[in-house]
Amino acid sequence: MGAKRTPREAWVEEGLRALASGGVGSVRVEVLAKTLGVTRGGFYGYFADRNALLEAMLDAWERESIDEVLERVKQLDGDPREKIRLAGQLTLSVDRLLPIDLAIRDWARRDAAAAACLRRVDNERMALLREMIGTFCDDSDEIEARSLLAFSLAIGSHFLAAEHPGHTHTEVRAMAADILLNRPHMR
Repeated sequence: MGAKRTPREAWVEEGLRALASGGVGSVRVEVLAKTLGVTRGGFYGYFADRNALLEAMLDAWERESIDEVLERVKQLDGDPREKIRLAGQLTLSVDRLLPIDLAIRDWARRDAAAAACLRRVDNERMALLREMIGTFCDDSDEIEARSLLAFSLAIGSHFLAAEHPGHTHTEVRAMAADILLNRPHMR
């Protein structure tokens, strides 16, 4: 009886973990094999080389970031603002997708395939924002501006180190989201 093979998805998942924690340079076959407790040989049963793994990682991230998020958002009935909140919560979850997202943004600065994948994901995210904001805003220019500002807030706030006298960073983000989504501000 042969040894049980490490599933392809385990290699991809471990690659995404390595990417999130140390950037694309930390996605190394030897290190992944050691972390998985297997030999490198099993890797080559699924992937021709490291680049094939990187491509599979981008595909998995794109699926999870777009297809799975949109599926969950479509299941939610009700207020479009709540759908935007849920999409943001899912796509920028600190425990899962946010670290991968930020690592891919960094990687995309130097790699055409990562940049193309990131562009597709960002375009889908912007399309969802436009659609949802368009339910409570009629002006196409304002829809585009609010969508850009909302997306910039979601991504950019993770790079800001500014202090907010009298408020926490979370409180200020919530106030900004209330303004962008035309929600009454709750104190």
